[in-house]
Amino acid sequence: MARSDQLKALLRAYAGENHEHFFAVAMQMAADEAHRGHTKLAAELRDLVDAAKAGKPALKIGARGKTSARPVPLAQPKGELSELLAVQYPDEHLQHMVLSGSVRQKLDRVLREQRHHEQLRAHGLSPRRKLLLIGPPGTGKTMTAAALASELRLPLFTARFDSLITKFMGESASKLRLVFEALKSTRGVYFFDEFDSLGLQRGSQHDVAEMRRTLNMFLQLIEQDTSDSLLIAATNHGKDLDAALFRRFDDVIKYDAPDKRQIEALLKNSLGTFATSNLDFGELASTGQGESHADIVKACVDALKEAVMEGQKFVTQESVALHLQERSQGHDLHR
Repeated sequence: MARSDQLKALLRAYAGENHEHFFAVAMQMAADEAHRGHTKLAAELRDLVDAAKAGKPALKIGARGKTSARPVPLAQPKGELSELLAVQYPDEHLQHMVLSGSVRQKLDRVLREQRHHEQLRAHGLSPRRKLLLIGPPGTGKTMTAAALASELRLPLFTARFDSLITKFMGESASKLRLVFEALKSTRGVYFFDEFDSLGLQRGSQHDVAEMRRTLNMFLQLIEQDTSDSLLIAATNHGKDLDAALFRRFDDVIKYDAPDKRQIEALLKNSLGTFATSNLDFGELASTGQGESHADIVKACVDALKEAVMEGQKFVTQESVALHLQERSQGHDLHR
């Protein structure tokens, strides 16, 4: 096993994008493993370092000793891609999310097919990997992309269509090609947020020539894409999307505001040890009815902060109810 100082040095080199130091520490770890008699592991580590230095894809060692190309990025996207994609390694998990039964069932199916993707492809079958998430803001679409990346141990690349089109007016289609090239070269979860800014119905009052060209290019690229990456698009306005988009996705998953049972689960998860047996979660869930997952959690966080500042070990029924009502009233002002 690697020493704690080596692991810390490795992470510091990675965070600072100091590639030479990163490789040096990795080679030290390989040497240590060789001294311990772990010659096979040491050889694999050296091969991985050599491949990384040469710019080759990293090799993933399979259960039977076979290898397959699975490049894992060690830093932010470079060059033009750095303007289009942001990468992170999330630590979210589906089990920590409060989802409806139908949504959870669909996501579990995606994960199962992805974990057996090589087995499926060996039989000429393709795992689900192109998902369209539809639902109001704050219902868990972004967290879903992060959770899938975390569960599959893949990097999450986020591209925002609104900034892509605004910043690169006149050349959006060529920038979009770069993103799809990244899907092929680096396996990951690619998340296209606020997708409605691109996918509006052609011919609608919001349609402009640049967006129409970019949409047509996206339709072509998503249909041609045969990479191993997951492509996830999210929108708050499913009814406004061009009908041609839907058939390009393997699955369309609809998110809704949480029901009373889900709100109770959110409250319990968010309040944690600050909750007491005296709390009436049913009554609080009724107060929060109609609010999004995100707003329920934010109301709980506000109640927790209040309890901490007041020196209290537990939140009160009145405090949680008040913050839930404030969230609701805030939304009423914007309707």
